[in-house]
Amino acid sequence: MIDWTGLPPMTALRALAALAETGTTVAAGARLNVSHAAISQQVKQLESHLGLPLVRRGARALELTAEGRQLADAVLAGVAGIEEVVTRLRGDLAERPILVTCTPTLAAQFLMPRLGDYQARHPGLSLMIDPTPALRDLGPGGADLALRYGSGHWPGLEAQLLVESPIAVLASPGLIPEGHFPSPDELSSYPWFQELGTNEAGEFLEWQGSKLDPQRGVTSLPGNLMLEALRSGRGVGVMARAFAEDELAAGRLRLLFEDVRKKGYFLLWHAPTLRPEAREFGRWLLRQARAAWGDRAGASDAGGSQPGVQ
Repeated sequence: MIDWTGLPPMTALRALAALAETGTTVAAGARLNVSHAAISQQVKQLESHLGLPLVRRGARALELTAEGRQLADAVLAGVAGIEEVVTRLRGDLAERPILVTCTPTLAAQFLMPRLGDYQARHPGLSLMIDPTPALRDLGPGGADLALRYGSGHWPGLEAQLLVESPIAVLASPGLIPEGHFPSPDELSSYPWFQELGTNEAGEFLEWQGSKLDPQRGVTSLPGNLMLEALRSGRGVGVMARAFAEDELAAGRLRLLFEDVRKKGYFLLWHAPTLRPEAREFGRWLLRQARAAWGDRAGASDAGGSQPGVQ
């Protein structure tokens, strides 16, 4: 039997779990609709109740101890199980489409040309593709899977590399002729294109010790329009090189610089709540990436990790 009176307060357990999911007290407070100070206070109360340190308090960030991570994982798993049962009792879980959130570039260049294969293999399953630069919540009530560009670390989520790809600075030969390699300072005077919801143009130039010319402007647009914009010769742009390889090989675009500080596109999921049908869709995505990009892609079925199989 459960000793209910011996358990710590649920509000404190929720605070620790939210901190584990989000990585900061500010984000955890926003998740639970309380202040970041309340999160810190509740975690301290939990430590006092248990007589154990649950976080390491450094100068810049909070990091869970091994005991804190163990307790947070237990809380997350338990709450996820309750949430799944409640959802199933409502009759929503089985009928809900697999919701995949990804950038517009990835949706247009990778997902859409291949969805026919998945639909032929799984005719009874419904999909919902959400092309947005914003990272949506993953798990019950949110998206099942996310495809995002970064370094591979998202607190509270599992990540599997989909494809390695640096960020490329590109232009058409009509705008910047072959043989001419402008410096970052020179490039700053051109009009720029970047994907909606990002600041990749400014970040690249700042990394190179330069900055955008406000008189020339930056055009932010959906990622699926980036290649068309660059081919028009009206500006310089930044995007993942993986989606510009055909344009580079055909000579329609030129590679001016590469930014390799981030690794590439990753498949993300929330392990405690990943549904079986979403897990299978994730495996299909990894197989498609392997077929498209070979050694630059993440693990295939023959090896490496798979969603929910670690």
